[in-house]
Amino acid sequence: MANGGGGGGGSSGGGGGGGGGGSSLRMSSNIHANHLSLDASSSSSSSSSSSSSSSLVHEPKMDALIIPVTMEVPCDSRGQRMWWAFLASSMVTFFGGLFIILLWRTLKYLWTVCCHCGGKTKVVLVFALSIGALVIYFIDSSNPIESCQNFYKDFTLQIDMAFNVFFLLYFGLRFIAANDKLWFWLEVNSVVDFFTVPPVFVSVYLNRSWLGLRFLRALRLIQFSEILQFLNILKTSNSIKLVNLLSIFISTWLTAAGFIHLVENSGDPWENFQNNQALTYWECVYLLMVTMSTVGYGDVYAKTTLGRLFMVFFILGGLAMFASYVPEIIELIGNRKKYGGSYSAVSGRKHIVVCGHITLESVSNFLKDFLHKDRDDVNVEIVFLHNISPNLELEALFKRHFTQVEFYQGSVLNPHDLARVKIESADACLILANKYCADPDAEDASNIMRVISIKNYHPKIRIITQMLQYHNKAHLLNIPSWNWKEGDDAICLAELKLGFIAQSCLAQGLSTMLANLFSMRSFIKIEEDTWQKYYLEGVSNEMYTEYLSSAFVGLSFPTVCELCFVKLKLLMIAIEYKSANRESRILINPGNHLKIQEGTLGFFIASDAKEVKRAFFYCKACHDDITDPKRIKKCGCKRLIYFEDEQPSTLSPKKKQRNGGMRNSPNSSPKLMRHDPLLIPGNDQIDNMDSSVKKYDSTGMFHWCAPKEIEKVILTRSEAAMTVLSGHVVVCIFGDVTSALIGLRNLVMPLRASNFHYHELKHIVFVGSIEYLKREWETLHNFPKVSILPGTPLSRADLRAVNINLCDMCVILSANQNNIDDTSLQDKECILASLNIKSMQFDDSIGVLQANSQGFTPPGMDRSSPDNSPVHGMLRQPSITTGVNIPIITELVNDTNVQFLDQDDDDDPDTELYLTQPFACGTAFAVSVLDSLMSATYFNDNILTLIRTLVTGGATPELEALIAEENALRGGYSTPQTLANRDRCRVAQLALLDGPFADLGDGGCYGDLFCKALKTYNMLCFGIYRLRDAHLSTPSPCTKRYVITNPPYEFELVPTDLIFCLMQFDHNAGQSRASLSHSSHSSQSSSKKSSSVHSIPSTANRPNRPKSRESRDKQNATRMNRMGQAEKKWFTDESDNAYPRNIQIKPMSTHMANQINQYKSTSSLIPPIREVEDEC
Repeated sequence: MANGGGGGGGSSGGGGGGGGGGSSLRMSSNIHANHLSLDASSSSSSSSSSSSSSSLVHEPKMDALIIPVTMEVPCDSRGQRMWWAFLASSMVTFFGGLFIILLWRTLKYLWTVCCHCGGKTKVVLVFALSIGALVIYFIDSSNPIESCQNFYKDFTLQIDMAFNVFFLLYFGLRFIAANDKLWFWLEVNSVVDFFTVPPVFVSVYLNRSWLGLRFLRALRLIQFSEILQFLNILKTSNSIKLVNLLSIFISTWLTAAGFIHLVENSGDPWENFQNNQALTYWECVYLLMVTMSTVGYGDVYAKTTLGRLFMVFFILGGLAMFASYVPEIIELIGNRKKYGGSYSAVSGRKHIVVCGHITLESVSNFLKDFLHKDRDDVNVEIVFLHNISPNLELEALFKRHFTQVEFYQGSVLNPHDLARVKIESADACLILANKYCADPDAEDASNIMRVISIKNYHPKIRIITQMLQYHNKAHLLNIPSWNWKEGDDAICLAELKLGFIAQSCLAQGLSTMLANLFSMRSFIKIEEDTWQKYYLEGVSNEMYTEYLSSAFVGLSFPTVCELCFVKLKLLMIAIEYKSANRESRILINPGNHLKIQEGTLGFFIASDAKEVKRAFFYCKACHDDITDPKRIKKCGCKRLIYFEDEQPSTLSPKKKQRNGGMRNSPNSSPKLMRHDPLLIPGNDQIDNMDSSVKKYDSTGMFHWCAPKEIEKVILTRSEAAMTVLSGHVVVCIFGDVTSALIGLRNLVMPLRASNFHYHELKHIVFVGSIEYLKREWETLHNFPKVSILPGTPLSRADLRAVNINLCDMCVILSANQNNIDDTSLQDKECILASLNIKSMQFDDSIGVLQANSQGFTPPGMDRSSPDNSPVHGMLRQPSITTGVNIPIITELVNDTNVQFLDQDDDDDPDTELYLTQPFACGTAFAVSVLDSLMSATYFNDNILTLIRTLVTGGATPELEALIAEENALRGGYSTPQTLANRDRCRVAQLALLDGPFADLGDGGCYGDLFCKALKTYNMLCFGIYRLRDAHLSTPSPCTKRYVITNPPYEFELVPTDLIFCLMQFDHNAGQSRASLSHSSHSSQSSSKKSSSVHSIPSTANRPNRPKSRESRDKQNATRMNRMGQAEKKWFTDESDNAYPRNIQIKPMSTHMANQINQYKSTSSLIPPIREVEDEC
């Protein structure tokens, strides 16, 4: 037994030894080669040791190729390396930790956001967890409906358990807080919790999972819209409605798909669950969609009875929901704003916001002028904001300018939309008005509300807005942040439109010239020698501003003006003048008493901005000998600096930075006048004025008289026919009680400017509806020499009664233009009136021929000149025998209607307005030309100030504030300060047929005329009004004239030319009737007639005015005796009390009546003429 045991032990030991040897052998085999047999286990230990020792020698060589394998430690038997697993463990640890940290920060941030929401936190959290539970259901739906699962090993079950614990706690809180426990128990969210929370706890207890009704969590999606509103993500009604529809549709779809998935995979209970079919959840989603859409391909369908029964009822509700919800969802998505984004500002690039009336016409006109190539590089982006999406044509226009134009849909009345277009960083905001609206006051109110909204959002923003009615400008002054010194401007279209027309009454064609100056026009070259060639050469000129070189400092204005015109080929018409107290204003042709200061800003007429730079670069030392103005560039002998840095500005730095200069105070500033004794009349002139009589308004800018009742200025047709009217202005106005007011005050004010003497004022006769004129009369009753003839401009009898053939200008206006839907018919009244006048025929006028033969020449037609006058008397105007020669200016709304005014022109209907003959001749004016003022004002707001000064007769912000208070001019006593306001230049027309410039009229150069007029009389010439056929040698040339702006020095003159000039005010003119005329019949080829004659200052002695009442009465008596003992006298020109209170009609003398009756027997076309008395 012992041996046996020992043997056993030995055997066991041997076995153990063998085992050890075998182990060594296997290790050796792995070291040397894989083909060695395991039977080598019978080898001895020494042999084994020797083999092991031998193997240690070859190990470094074989280790790179073979991986050792043992039976006790399973490994890759093929010997492949797995180093990447070790490296991957490190990378997973690093990036996994990083992901966990970022996820934690994200969750922490979301938690912080939810905490800030107050009581909404739990609602948001419950919704998020419900969506998470729904996602877990989607994952588990790939498993069988019921399966065994270990809670401790199933990760998704653990997460679902955590979610449902939270749901259970939240359910308890809601139950405690519920007022009506029964209603709470039956609501949808409670039912969802009933069928989803308890089954999870059962799953943990039974280690068994059942999908069951967990799909009901999809009903929580209905609250998605509410959650987004809690988070302030949904704000608009359309977005809220869209999300509601989508959430209801999707939650119903997913819930129904979950029920089909449950019953089809389970089978019917009464069939012992044997009729089930294997459908995935997403196949059930597909089945429900094709069912709701009534397509029903048949590839997937319900087999169980429960499934089919559910489908029957679901088709009824699902089809109805699909048919109603889907189209509405598509409509809401389709109605989403295509232009609803936000503007992204570009660094280093300005942007402006344009809003208001955004249409194809208004936008195209604006862009055409704003982006014109003649401007310097326009590095400004234009952002349009409008609440209506653009049509296809407007959208195409935006796409053509996509590099500089963007459009956003919205309203400036909404602060959110203002934030979208970055209004706080915009350089300016431009508001366009609807010029063709039926209710101008309502349109102005809308634009004022836009200004209020923008200023309320950002008070410092610069606003340029268009206004239709002059009286509505006063409402802008009520806005606290409205400040014209900061660049805010209101472009009143009625004020400027009627101001342009009024200036045409003083110098026909001026409206066309001024409109072309502030509009950017490209040069169109015409080789043929036609009138279009010279007109278009002038059209290419625009108005610019530039600082004058220091070489001009100390020189007088005429000297600098002559140097600029002759040497620099520039026309300077005005400067910015700074007084001793550093206030500034714009002076137009100030005369030779004013010297140029350092840093003076000049206003130039030139073809482009580069030419104007010559005035800044000019250096007498370097450029005095240069004859080619293109060679005048930056001087190399000294460093040029900007003068505005040397001159302290009275404006804000923001304004100065934007415009490169200073905004000018109005040229009627009393404070400035007190410090400028050169502009104050002498004491001898003041002594001649009766200070107790109010002749001018309180600012001294306009003639004024006491308010008159409208009945005192109304003339019947017979009274008007008996009244001798000559050289007057006839205003034909269409309107009625319901018509919108056009603001006739803006037409009368320039004609009553105080820089005219009283005897130079043209009488104004309104012909139109008395009901309409009564509504306008409140703003007109303070102006002298105004009469009204109730009637219609279409009546030839009314037109003959006011002697329309003897008028200086006939103005045709309509207040009914915007009440017609058809744009082509908006101008029908004005066109009919114009054609009616042109077709009238007149015989030789008794007022000039017969009355003059008896020494009965009306004032203003006196052809006698003062002794020693430097000019000759004006020639007698031939009587007009046809209405074609009557000077007319017609206001148009629709530009294309200009083709109907002249029947003898060949204008194409598609021709732009400025290229048509009526506009070039100054006989038509359309408000559309004022659109260019928006961009001109943005780039240089001094241009608007200059234009307003030229056309309004001197309207100032102070005067506008006064009119805003009283809606009428207030009379004021004459003081040195107010009288100094009269000393401002005025526009006139100089005839070359006779006078001191007659020698230059026949073949002379325009430059010689320019220099002579400037040196001798301080008159600044800036254009020519030439007969259309002056270049043709025809026996009967046309009497129409056209405008030539700023002709060159060598331009050849003809005797019939009329020269546009800026004329100085003459303090000594008094009652003298010198012979330099302005604003008369410009359509005549040979001569001019006028009721107002301008005198030129000279060194010659002039007859003194009567200084006593007795001497004036004696002079009038002598004149009456020369008139054949007439019982009636003409308009008197008494200086101290020269304003009429009424007009009285008195019987004529027997001699005059006999003469008239004799003339009537030979002509039935001339109405009887009576004399009128202007009582003082």
